[in-house]
Amino acid sequence: MLNGLHEECGVFGIYSPNTIDVATPTYFALYALQHRGQESCGIVVNDRGLLSSYKDLGLVHEVFNHNRLENLGKGNMAIGHVRYSTTGNSNRENAQPLVVRHIKGPMAIAHNGNLVNARELREEYENKGAIFHSTNDTEVISYAITEERLKTGSIEDAVQNAITKLKGAFSLVIMSPTKLIAVRDSEGFRPLCLGKLDDDGSYVVASESCAFDSIGATFIRDIKAGEMLVIDKNGVRSITNNCTKKGHMCVFEYVYFARPDSVIEGVSVHKARLRAGELLWKEHPVDADVVIGVPDSGLDCALGFSKASKIPYGVGFIKNRYIGRTFIQPSQAQRTNSVRIKLNVIKDTVKDKRVVLIDDSIVRGTTCRHIVELLREAGAKEVHMMISCPPFIAPCFFGVDIDSKDRLIACQMSIPEIAKHIGADSLGYLSVDGVKSLASEADCDFCVGCFTNKYPIDVPSEMPKDKFEFRIGESSNN
Repeated sequence: MLNGLHEECGVFGIYSPNTIDVATPTYFALYALQHRGQESCGIVVNDRGLLSSYKDLGLVHEVFNHNRLENLGKGNMAIGHVRYSTTGNSNRENAQPLVVRHIKGPMAIAHNGNLVNARELREEYENKGAIFHSTNDTEVISYAITEERLKTGSIEDAVQNAITKLKGAFSLVIMSPTKLIAVRDSEGFRPLCLGKLDDDGSYVVASESCAFDSIGATFIRDIKAGEMLVIDKNGVRSITNNCTKKGHMCVFEYVYFARPDSVIEGVSVHKARLRAGELLWKEHPVDADVVIGVPDSGLDCALGFSKASKIPYGVGFIKNRYIGRTFIQPSQAQRTNSVRIKLNVIKDTVKDKRVVLIDDSIVRGTTCRHIVELLREAGAKEVHMMISCPPFIAPCFFGVDIDSKDRLIACQMSIPEIAKHIGADSLGYLSVDGVKSLASEADCDFCVGCFTNKYPIDVPSEMPKDKFEFRIGESSNN
């Protein structure tokens, strides 16, 4: 997906029994999770209760250099966060992790997900005198926890009590002066896993296992839906009071969000995408000469389609990997031509050939229409577009930036009409049953609400463009 949907963030945490350089492994882990958020990032280091933090807008390598990491100092714990702002303006105040100074002690928190009752909770806390400095859900969660900390002396009890008030998606990494806490919502919408650094007995948690590979940590297991892990000097404790049902993880983790080298709920993301290609071939067989994928998320699926169909796999595009996050498009003509800057067709692969073009999704149809045009200009005789998920027909309430049916082409056109609109000879989407079977071995069910308009939990009648717009005119996304 070149200019499509974005998942809002990635989280990481490390606990060491010793005082060490925890900032550096956090930095490398965030680098590995950069695909989950490219708007801002931050790190908080805990040196036996003294919290040092730095966060800002930008990519990990832009925000942090050697001096900034060194200034964070050594410690025995750290948490980190990468964020993608999905609507409205981004600002430094919305960057995470969030640090809270409280009479019961300091706390840092990083959050992946989206609450469906954030506005109601915010109003409740404001009526009690709370003052909010950001427009993200994470600050709402922090107030829920600090309120409970006034009632109990235990941070883990406070977190346990607070999460019963939260509705929606949240994978949290929380740091108190002495403990690292990781918790997933009871539906397990967003991934979270546990690992270990064997050299000194340090434990790590992250949104994806690829973060462990980047720092030489060993994957232990996925954190269960509803589970809370407490990591301290006594090791790792699991609290499963909220593990009352099988979770519903967002299936789009396998389709697009997660890195191919990650393993989520026991299933390789790479293999799930190969499986998507195989299923696409079964559901939409087509006569063609070559199969190509849109970099990067369409490549594995294209390989799976090729293997199943026996149609040769080809490298159809070269992707410009030096386009920064602030790529300037000052005029409509330049915005229209941005695909040409980011992708270039290898003409020898497609000229005079019937091409199967694989991508992970279609949102508005603008980008894929430009990509089809590039293939036509390069001499492709036919272009058959295959999409490794069903059509988007409903908003996502749990952390993906699908906030309105108005922006979804599948809500405005039939599949044949979409094919005509994007200039393809044919168009095939993977079915709902197909996408749910991509990771059939996973120990969870899947949320497919954006494809079916049926969700695992009750959701608002519509997703407001900005939950907190009525106050300060800024986006609420974390």
